[in-house]
Amino acid sequence: MSSTELDCSDLDNYLGKLMHAPARMKEPLHNNDFRRWVQAMHYPNLLHYDHDFAAKGRYGRLVAPQSFAIATDNGHGAWPASAGFIPDSHLIFGGDEWWFYGPRIFAGDDICNEQIPYDYTIKETGFAGPTCFQRGDNNYYNQHGDFVAKQRSTAIRYRRDAAIEKGAMEASEAPAWSETEIAELQERKYDYIKMMHELGHGKRYWDDVNIGDALPGRVIGPHSVASLTTEWRAYLFSIWGSTHRPGVDMESMGYTKEFAGHENDPVMERDNPELTDGAYFGPSRGHLFGDWARRIGMPREYGYGASMGAWILDYLAGWAGEWGQVVHSKANYRAPALVGDITLFKATVVDKLKDDEGRHLIQVDLKMNNQLGAVMATAKAEIELPTKVTN
Repeated sequence: MSSTELDCSDLDNYLGKLMHAPARMKEPLHNNDFRRWVQAMHYPNLLHYDHDFAAKGRYGRLVAPQSFAIATDNGHGAWPASAGFIPDSHLIFGGDEWWFYGPRIFAGDDICNEQIPYDYTIKETGFAGPTCFQRGDNNYYNQHGDFVAKQRSTAIRYRRDAAIEKGAMEASEAPAWSETEIAELQERKYDYIKMMHELGHGKRYWDDVNIGDALPGRVIGPHSVASLTTEWRAYLFSIWGSTHRPGVDMESMGYTKEFAGHENDPVMERDNPELTDGAYFGPSRGHLFGDWARRIGMPREYGYGASMGAWILDYLAGWAGEWGQVVHSKANYRAPALVGDITLFKATVVDKLKDDEGRHLIQVDLKMNNQLGAVMATAKAEIELPTKVTN
């Protein structure tokens, strides 16, 4: 097969069919799982990690951020968007669409995820020629059967050799930041944190928000191998023995042997668990090792698409406050968070509406850029806010 061909014929065998058993952790969730998550995702919202603050709030206890649902999966939402065999392929995340149905996640909950491949399309890209954009649904339920959230994940699947051949992302060095610049970034980061502190347990009312309003900016980074490793470790499935493993042969999905590894292999986990860590040996190693990043067409170490999705949800939820919630978000990922770069957030209110369920919603357009202005992601989201009028 030449590098200009992409055989996706096997994918049709999986569409609409439930994959494996539902993904779930072996033990109930713990408050420290939430704390680890928000720390890794650079989201210092007291509601999710400070016991005393949370005790005085809406829920009377710590609550997981909305973004945490993906941490309860066995592969950050990617499995149903990557079902089926594409020879000599690799994948990166292309986007996530989320719907939230109201129930929140607390310590003691047991979340399961039904994974169902949805659809795919093949497009010509400058990155890798013929490229498969595959989508899959993740349906998250708690132990009571309550529907917590749906995630429709998009995987970009491509021929690894074609990406290297095209060289759309040439190898590059991480930028250097001076101590003065780092200090300035910390001040900008604190502006967003102060916004959450100032709102506290208060309500951000729908009535007070106007079309054209800009949300406060947010800064994450500079990204580093250390920060990416911290993110990886916050996904619960990356912990030895934490989850019921699906036991999928990565080579059966089309990964070349050196990238396939034993991630989510329950047999190898009992024998030699170090070989089951995808960040060290397997499909995720390009995130943390520059040489392996370049082998899949990336310029240097790069971040996780699922984390970008979490950053977006956290950014919006932090602005909404504990009495609001994100009800829907559709994000497209256009460029990765590369080591050395920073991520800048901006969002604008584009609509106010009351939906068929009587919810008062704010619609925002969001964009994430790096320090050079390159677009990393775009999103449109609807956020429910309380109103001063109850009828």
